[in-house]
Amino acid sequence: MSNQHVRIQFPDGQQQEFPQGVTLTDIAQSISPGLRKKAVVGSVNGTTVDLTRPILEDADISIYDAGSQEGIGVIRHSAAHILAQAIRRLYPDASFGVGPVIENGFYYDIDIEKALVPEDLVEIEDMMGQIVQEDLLVLRKEVTKDEAEHLFSHDPSKLELLEDIPAGEPITVYEQGDFYDLCRGPHAPSTGKVKHFKLMSVSGAYWRGDSDNRMLQRIYGVAFASNKELEDHFLFLKEAEKRNHRKLGKELDLFMFSEEAPGMPFYLANGQLIRNELESFLRDLQTSYDYQEVRTPLMMNQRLWEQSGHWDHYKENMYFTQVDDQSFALKPMNCPGHMLIFKNGLRSYRDLPIRMAEFGQVHRHEFSGALNGLLRVRSFCQDDAHIFVTPEQIEAEVSLALKIIDHVYQVFGFSYEIELSTRPDDYMGDPDLWDQAESALENVLKKIGFPYKINEGDGAFYGPKIDIHIRDAIKRSHQCATVQLDFQLPEKFDLTYVNEENEKVRPVVIHRAVFGSIDRFLGILIEHFGGAFPLWLAPKQVEVIHVSDAHTPYAESVLLKLRQAGIRASLNNRNEKLGKKIREGQMRKVPYILVLGDKEKESGSVTVRCYGSEKLEEYPVNDFVEKVRDQIRDKQ
Repeated sequence: MSNQHVRIQFPDGQQQEFPQGVTLTDIAQSISPGLRKKAVVGSVNGTTVDLTRPILEDADISIYDAGSQEGIGVIRHSAAHILAQAIRRLYPDASFGVGPVIENGFYYDIDIEKALVPEDLVEIEDMMGQIVQEDLLVLRKEVTKDEAEHLFSHDPSKLELLEDIPAGEPITVYEQGDFYDLCRGPHAPSTGKVKHFKLMSVSGAYWRGDSDNRMLQRIYGVAFASNKELEDHFLFLKEAEKRNHRKLGKELDLFMFSEEAPGMPFYLANGQLIRNELESFLRDLQTSYDYQEVRTPLMMNQRLWEQSGHWDHYKENMYFTQVDDQSFALKPMNCPGHMLIFKNGLRSYRDLPIRMAEFGQVHRHEFSGALNGLLRVRSFCQDDAHIFVTPEQIEAEVSLALKIIDHVYQVFGFSYEIELSTRPDDYMGDPDLWDQAESALENVLKKIGFPYKINEGDGAFYGPKIDIHIRDAIKRSHQCATVQLDFQLPEKFDLTYVNEENEKVRPVVIHRAVFGSIDRFLGILIEHFGGAFPLWLAPKQVEVIHVSDAHTPYAESVLLKLRQAGIRASLNNRNEKLGKKIREGQMRKVPYILVLGDKEKESGSVTVRCYGSEKLEEYPVNDFVEKVRDQIRDKQ
């Protein structure tokens, strides 16, 4: 082949020669003008690049429109630059921090004297719209460090970022009309490609997330490939706000927070009932699979955390105190305590597997700005289990752990996705053991037939892991359950068991959680069900309402039968109109409301209204009690 041509391979495997220096824009035009019009970014030999980047060697290419994952990411990145350009036009003295892509959108950190308020976002958004209309070409330029320092002499944050660029790495600037920014790219070919966006909010943000640095203002926005997706996003936000667990938690008297213990939830009676049900459900399931429940101290000596490796990897997130001139830490995890229990006695291969479980309260320091109701707290309960196995038992026990997780999530109606997370940069131990551990987890997933994806470098520092991401009722993803393989802690704690040859050898530890954090899982459940819990979880399962005081004795007899059957029931005997009582029960999302009057009293029956339904059904009392008991037993 001539030096003036390059061979281009398309995603479908077809190949074609083009002049050397051809761009993805040229290639898109050669395929069809429609493709060129829709294209926003492409990839060359697996690297995402601007459409205008010259191709100088043979390459595999792809071209993406705004509807692709690659395309929408670039659209959002370009939207951040358009936001910065709009601010520069409106506030010429502004300087800038960073403007990355985030889920559904983007933000930009800015430094200006004016304290922005939501009303200012309207003006900024209008200016962004004008820049989009101008359809400015976006140009990538490589510059020297001296040139970059001159360009950004008015932006101290950019100069700081410039200093962090390693020597020899290209320094690139993106220009669009009267605006330029220090950026690696890639970007959309012109500002006119960014059409469907909305600015959402403004807040404070420390430069580089460090409270020792200056405070900047952060403007958030969203951007999508189409107007329909943008509208759907706002419908989603509206539904999410209706389901907000902090709002529903207050309305349903589930939990509270206090300044006396920031980030640490207080559970009210209704919330504690649900927690108890969650624990009982998992406890009973674990008992059926021969798990042994244990409890370990909340606080242990600092040397234990140094031995376990948490001190080196986690001390910034731990709480410490002094006792008898020694440093102690509140446990952030239950693992080391379980290692000590295993080591407490002589173990034989005949004893393994040992499945050790704990509902253990842990404490982890989180920045106050990161706290989010029950979803991000400083004190929470982990449904931890540590399974001590021989190497030959690894795959069977991982399979069993996944079976338990699948059972639990089916009860709640969660679909889920699986990730296999591999060795991180700060891993402990022998790389060969890591390879063995990763292969074991992958073998299990292949044998079970679960689809999964690899999450490179996101394993725990002590071993690879399988992470389970559940989807809630409005399709949000939450990582809860995890199964982690660990060859490191047995080594650090010198754990042994006696094998068939009467030799002392190391066990392998499987870390397993189903709910993860019970507190966080409860927050997810509140939003998943919109506060309308299934019958078995509902704090109040049945509310009895009588038409008048003449029916009180009958109502009390029905209430007694319900309670004797183990059903959580109450009697609303307040002197209010019947319709108001029914509405109040519906607002509190009680699964069943019983209405009792003359007819019911005479026939020994109850008239039943289910939550969310206008339909009324009549049952003999005993039949209704049996129906409810069956539904609770079957976790309905």
